[in-house]
Amino acid sequence: MDLDAFLALLTPRGRKALDEAVELTGTDPVKAATQLRKTYDSVLTSAALTQAGLRERAVAKFGDDARLMYFTPHGLEQSTRAEVAAHRAARLSEAAGGPVRVLDACCGIGGDALALARAGHTVDAVELDPLTAAVARANAEALGLRVSVRVGDAGDVAPEDYGALFADPARRTSKGRTFDPQAYSPPWPVVMDLVGRARRSCLKVAPGIPYEYIPEAAEAEWVSFKGEVKEAALWTPGPAGRRATILPGGHTLTATGVRPAVGELGRYVYEPDGAAIRAHLVGEVAEMVGGRLLDPMIAYIAGDEAVETPWAARYAVEEALPFSLKRLRAALRAREIGNVTIKKRGSAVDIERLRRDLRLSGDKSGVIILTRIMNHPFVLICLGLPPA
Repeated sequence: MDLDAFLALLTPRGRKALDEAVELTGTDPVKAATQLRKTYDSVLTSAALTQAGLRERAVAKFGDDARLMYFTPHGLEQSTRAEVAAHRAARLSEAAGGPVRVLDACCGIGGDALALARAGHTVDAVELDPLTAAVARANAEALGLRVSVRVGDAGDVAPEDYGALFADPARRTSKGRTFDPQAYSPPWPVVMDLVGRARRSCLKVAPGIPYEYIPEAAEAEWVSFKGEVKEAALWTPGPAGRRATILPGGHTLTATGVRPAVGELGRYVYEPDGAAIRAHLVGEVAEMVGGRLLDPMIAYIAGDEAVETPWAARYAVEEALPFSLKRLRAALRAREIGNVTIKKRGSAVDIERLRRDLRLSGDKSGVIILTRIMNHPFVLICLGLPPA
């Protein structure tokens, strides 16, 4: 979809075509296209069907707003989930002492700009790609939010003229997604220059950002949503350090400097939330559940008590074995376990191959954890999640 095709969607005729395409969502694509082409040309038909499909996919990120919004495939993929964007907008309001004028330096389709505007901030957004900028502008209009969007290079903006800077540099190249900050667009040195000139800033980065790229004066926050790590953000000025946040719920955890003990396996194994692991806060979670690490380099925590916490999943250990396919298969068959969830950390075992080789039968379910205990490969057989 090019800019002209998208702008055609915003006309009364284009909106009508899109409404009809939405009604055809889920039907046979060829039949849907044939039906629309009875009334509309091929370009508008293709644009409407593409947009209808993107709206359907976007519901998972944007909820009911998605049915009014517009997207590009890359823009939807990189856009911030609505709950995470709202969390960041609220944090910015708290840090700034209320609404401020915010520069969104690379706004994409506008997900964060919309959340900032809803939080009361005045938002000026900049986007390098004309089509993506048009999509962001249309989204603000569709949701009735005051966001100014212009086409421009993030490297040319003046963050010092604003109360806060928000930046979400593109993390895709012609070869696909990149995890190298030097390959971001705008490049990392440009991004750091913007951050350095801003009064305060929030910089969205990939969850796997190498630690050496995190400025000493920044607070690095990792956010998980329903158990899956979604994003990381660097906040300046500090307080410098590491933070993990769980959404929904808004639970947050910061570094205390605790050093977790290493000890023997207990009645339970706790698996910390991914945000806590990324933020190197496993020790804080271990202290929370009164546990210890099975191995100093592995993020599994052994515990003797059943402790309820949003920061870790808990598994009751039935048996621990030095890893052996033959012994594991026999142990699972003896327990009539025919369905297993396989987890691993610190293990080189191929999960799908193991699942095939186990040749399970039985009507019970269980969890097996492949890990390392003091440099020795082990498998833990766990049954159920008993209440505390």
